[in-house]
Amino acid sequence: MNEGLPLLPEDLPWEAAQAELEALNLGDGLPLVPPTLARYEAMVAGRGSPGQSFGHLMPLMGELTLEAAAYNCILAGCRAEELPIVLSAAEACTEDAFNLLGILSTTGTPTVAICVHGPAVVELGMNSESNVLGPGNRANACIGRAVSLIMRNIAGAKPGVADMATMGQPGKYTFCFAERLHSGFPSLAERRGFDVSESCVTVLGVSGTDEVLPRSGGASPESVLQPIAAAMNNAIDVTSLTRKPDRNEQVVLLPPEMADILETHGWDLARVQEYLFCSRRPYAYDGENDFDDRPLAPAPEDIHPIVTGGVGIKMTHLPLWSGGTRTVTRAVRSL
Repeated sequence: MNEGLPLLPEDLPWEAAQAELEALNLGDGLPLVPPTLARYEAMVAGRGSPGQSFGHLMPLMGELTLEAAAYNCILAGCRAEELPIVLSAAEACTEDAFNLLGILSTTGTPTVAICVHGPAVVELGMNSESNVLGPGNRANACIGRAVSLIMRNIAGAKPGVADMATMGQPGKYTFCFAERLHSGFPSLAERRGFDVSESCVTVLGVSGTDEVLPRSGGASPESVLQPIAAAMNNAIDVTSLTRKPDRNEQVVLLPPEMADILETHGWDLARVQEYLFCSRRPYAYDGENDFDDRPLAPAPEDIHPIVTGGVGIKMTHLPLWSGGTRTVTRAVRSL
């Protein structure tokens, strides 16, 4: 066990354990599960070499090892079977295109969000239905929190140290959701070449959430997609994206009812992507005539509808960080 990852005595009272962990500055402000030897051994049992490295996490280049990921999983309340999801998500953040340095050190609001795809959703009892982005599901909450703690404790993104966010956002505590299967739309992982039988994770540098309602209750594909396009346009116009040489990808969460409407009218993924891609409407600021009329994304396939959520017509646009980031999908590691 790495000496930098302190274990607490099994018989240490809860209050004393919390005080110790707070003094070590290992938390996010919420109570932590005390990291004991028994919990650590149960988390890493049969998982390979604890010291195995999976890369370094900016901004402070902390080393992502199996034992370090396991330690933060304990703090967050994860079960042992959730460690591969957490580790795979954190490892995906090391890809250059994700731009973890920018996401974690900006004065803006982004956080690392995780979308889980495939059999793991059912195996871990994750929520992909009602209140999918909210509280109530232990696996969603603890997996997202573990990744957030890794960003603090390994990457070094602590407020005033490397995390320079002016405001931040609640998603920095935890932001994890699961994708639903839908006959009309292949999963995001499938679109990226993974088999439906594979468990995968996608990391997203998300600046927040934006509720979107269809027009006329969603009577047609256009009435579903026009408000989404408006949300995407607004996110471009009110951020620095108009000054960036490259567009971001676009991500929208569709509840099954809205996905059903699109499928019923014969709109497949490609048609939805093409419609949104061509829906740029620059906002006219007073006194400004230099409109940014580029499409809403670099290419149609960079627009990602993800089916998730419960009953209802409310959709959610997830604006990606305007400083520049790409979503990254990886198969869950077999440990």
